[in-house]
Amino acid sequence: MDTLSYRTISGNAQTADKKWFIVDADGQTVGRLASKVAKIIRGKYKTCYTPHADCGDNVIVINAEKIAFSGTKLENKEYIRYSGYPGGQRFTSAESMLKNHPERLIEKAIKGMLPKNTLGRKLFTNLKVYVGDTHKHEAQQPTLLKLDTLK
Repeated sequence: MDTLSYRTISGNAQTADKKWFIVDADGQTVGRLASKVAKIIRGKYKTCYTPHADCGDNVIVINAEKIAFSGTKLENKEYIRYSGYPGGQRFTSAESMLKNHPERLIEKAIKGMLPKNTLGRKLFTNLKVYVGDTHKHEAQQPTLLKLDTLK
C-alpha cells in the first residue's frame, strides 16, 4: 500500500489558478461588496484555499462612484486618519470621500477585511478599483462576476 498517496497537498501561489474578474459596484452596498470581494481576493471560494498563501483571484471593481450606503451611514460615517503629530487627527465623512475619491472608499473597506500582515499587503495588490466603467486590464481578459450568485 502506498502511504504517500494519502498526503494532503497544500496549495501555494505557483499552483493557484489565478483568474481576473470584473465586479460592477453600481447600486451595491459598500460592506456587502467589500466582504465578497475580500473573499475572492483571499481565495476562500476555491477548493485549493490555503490560509498562508496567495491563492486568490484578481478583482477589478468598476463604477466606484455609484456605490451605495445603507441607512444614514453616508451622512454619519467618519473615516479617521492620523498624521503622527500632536493635533494631527483628521476626520473625513463618507459623503465627502465618495464625492472626492470614491475608489479610496472601496479600497479602505476591502483592505480592512484582509489579514493585517505581509500576506494581507500582498493580497491587496490583487485589487484594482476604477471610477467609471473603463479600466486598463483588457489584456488579462477578465470575466464579469455577479456578486448576487456568491454566498
